[in-house]
Amino acid sequence: MKIVILDGYIKNPGDLSWSRYEELGDLTIYDRTPANDTKLIMERIGDADAVLVSSVPLGREVIENCPSIRYIGVLSTGYDGVDIQAARERNIPVCNIPTYGTDSVSQFTIALLLEICSRAGHHSDAVKEGRWGQQPDFCFWDYPLIELAGKTMGVIGFGRIGQRTAAIAAALGMKILYNDGFRRAELETENCRFAERGELFEKSDVIALHCPLFPDTQGLINRDTIAKMKDGVILLNSSRGALVVDEDLAEALNSGKVYAAGLDVVSQEPISMDNPLLSAPNCIITPHIAWAAKESRARLLETGADNLAAFAAGSPVNLVN
Repeated sequence: MKIVILDGYIKNPGDLSWSRYEELGDLTIYDRTPANDTKLIMERIGDADAVLVSSVPLGREVIENCPSIRYIGVLSTGYDGVDIQAARERNIPVCNIPTYGTDSVSQFTIALLLEICSRAGHHSDAVKEGRWGQQPDFCFWDYPLIELAGKTMGVIGFGRIGQRTAAIAAALGMKILYNDGFRRAELETENCRFAERGELFEKSDVIALHCPLFPDTQGLINRDTIAKMKDGVILLNSSRGALVVDEDLAEALNSGKVYAAGLDVVSQEPISMDNPLLSAPNCIITPHIAWAAKESRARLLETGADNLAAFAAGSPVNLVN
């Protein structure tokens, strides 16, 4: 079996091993393949049987013009870059990695929230700049310091990551409202319950996005939905950038309607330097790394190899089509 990985570097920059993939076939790894170069994508796929991608798109043109493809492995949870219908028409299984980043992403989401509320990084920098030593008082702070206990977190998307984020927030004393396509009554308690989106927007002090990017969630956070939120709400997004209309969020940050945002993703990645969020106040932006702990990436590669081995054995797992 010929195997090609089109963008391997971001998942494994050299601190992990591809050995299990090498055991499964003739492996070719490209560190990066330009997402907008369809011709190059097809050239690199060549006569490969199995194609593995992280963020390189596999659209209909690629799938229809690479007749050797028998398997598509997505080395991530999201699979919106693959034309699922085109793959289905050719009976090509598309398999993703559903569970690798639960702990890493939920931890990072809470880290964004804690930085907004406590500003530990900012104040550490201020101390090293000499500002504490120049104070007339024994302490100082530049931002309101926010206690989370007793406040309400609204979680949109209550899969594994949403549930884990909610559990950490609950351990901090927060109440949880969640919205999901499936109500999970077995997880509800006095301090955790389902809410329609309108109620969640209205009652949440913090809103965390953990839902996939589908047509009905694209632009979910926009001028109209922000208007329904509490004044001074905190928004967290470590899911998909296109869930948020960047311009509308920047406007809300500038007006103070949204107190702060912690974003690990934006609509265009890498971020465009004219993105209005870069100059918006109280906006912490990290470069899409919530998933990237070494432990998380090791689980991802292991599951990706398991998926490929299952396909080779004739019983694909983690199918999305």
